[in-house]
Amino acid sequence: MSNGPSTSTTASAATFAPCGVITLTTDFGHKGPFVATMKGVMLSRFPEARIIDLTHEIDVHFPAEAGFWLKRAFKYFPLGTVHVAVVDPGVGTQREILAVVAGGHGFLAPDNGLLAPLIEADPSAVAYQLDATRLAGFGIDTISATFHGRDIFAPLGAEMAAGRLAPSALGPVTDNIVPSWIEAPVVTPGRVAGRIIAVDHFGNLISNIDAELLDSFQSPEVRAGTHAFEVRRTYGDVTPGDYLAIINSFGVVEIARSEQSAAAGLGMGRGAPLVVKERNAPDSRRGPSD
Repeated sequence: MSNGPSTSTTASAATFAPCGVITLTTDFGHKGPFVATMKGVMLSRFPEARIIDLTHEIDVHFPAEAGFWLKRAFKYFPLGTVHVAVVDPGVGTQREILAVVAGGHGFLAPDNGLLAPLIEADPSAVAYQLDATRLAGFGIDTISATFHGRDIFAPLGAEMAAGRLAPSALGPVTDNIVPSWIEAPVVTPGRVAGRIIAVDHFGNLISNIDAELLDSFQSPEVRAGTHAFEVRRTYGDVTPGDYLAIINSFGVVEIARSEQSAAAGLGMGRGAPLVVKERNAPDSRRGPSD
């Protein structure tokens, strides 16, 4: 771990200018007061904040899904947005907390793999590890063992968004980041192997295979279990009830079923392996960690 910012670190940190927008990503759902009390803390500190719910329906205790969506959604928000992500199965333990500056945005999350893909994708990203001894200086002195979203993340996120707290003031620069819980797709000649990382409201099976990994294919086909799916442009390209693969609006491979749930119909869910190959090409190998 580094003890201080380098020249390049200082330059990267200077690209973050808070705009007053805060996004929230959690696995809290909407039962109970948890999301609302986080917003209450933020507004108490920064009444002018514009708080946007990215999602509160992350699979519980699964930071990899939160990181997956955050990495692909943050660019649709104004530069200077602060993104607070709390999917934190290690709350109250010795796990660290990170503040990250990347792409002109600020991010605040547990160091549990949630932000690892975003950091790896941006060579200019700078991560700061919270020094808990500094919390009292930010007016944070009452902290529960089970709700750091309210007691640490919300006040820090509000102070960052208000421009009163620079990410660099939270603690030292670190490159000792916990890796993502889901391995990156494995790319070999004529084959890309990945996993389902999310199931959306419609039952679409969303993978971690980005569209550009299919650029070398002439006629890609997605294979999962004993099933094979032709890659189509949109859901309406097949008859209702038929399965297909598409590149979805966030630029990743997805298995869908027109007007029905692919997850329910196939009995597949998070973590299921899938492979992209040329249509009709043999595939004697198995997916990652099968």
